[in-house]
Parts: sequence; structure tokens; C-alpha cells
Amino acid sequence: MKRFADPRVAATFKAYPPDVRARLMALRETIFEVAAATPDVGTLTETLKWGQPSYLTEETGSGTTVRIDRLKGDSGGHAVYFHCRSGLVGQFRELYPDTFAYDGKRAIRFGPGDRPPLGALKHCLALALTHHLRAK
Repeated sequence: MKRFADPRVAATFKAYPPDVRARLMALRETIFEVAAATPDVGTLTETLKWGQPSYLTEETGSGTTVRIDRLKGDSGGHAVYFHCRSGLVGQFRELYPDTFAYDGKRAIRFGPGDRPPLGALKHCLALALTHHLRAK
């Protein structure tokens, strides 16, 4: 498990309910795993944006910010958020129309009992982390 470099991010994870924290920690590990396995992404910066754990490709500028958080309310769900103007969620819908639940143009949502299909999720994360490379 990757250690937290930013104590604010660590505190945010600690504040989540245990079941949500476990799912978000697994998602966090997946994001770092995808970044490490994807050429030209480089080291991710983990910080908070809008109070949400956020993953930036500051070192290389290869992609757009990926954020994760619990869903509002008491649903126990969580989501991966992408910049709404990037067009990424629309691309994900085309690639995986029945694989994920989407929130408009900005997120892939997961319910408390959902098991994310890792292959498809990793593909979406890799597309986000290399978004700027493809846009050039």
C-alpha cells in the first residue's frame, strides 16, 4: 500500500466510514498502479481538490486530474470524477455503455455492493491519465 505524502489526504481517507474507506483505498491503489504501468504518465501528485483526493500528472502533464470520493448522502457509494469538459465520460460511455453507471459528463459511479470491472476501469483511468497526450 502506497504511503500518503500529504497528511491532509490521509486525514480525508481516515474520515470516511470504514466500508467506503476500504473501497476508496482500493481505488487509490488502482490509480497508482495504472499510472505506473502507463508509459509517459510519470509520478502522480496526490492532493486535495474540492476536498476530494485528487491525482494529477504534474510531472509530465500527460493527463487530466482524476478525483475520487464517496457519493453524497448515505448511499455508501463512491465515484471517480473527471473534468466535465474533457469529454472523457462520453468516451467511456461509448466504450463501455453497459459496464458502468455514469453521472452526467463527470463521473463513473459505484454502489456499495458494486465490484468494479478492473480491466475496463483501468482502461478508463489510463485514458484520463494520458488525455493531454492524445489531445496534442
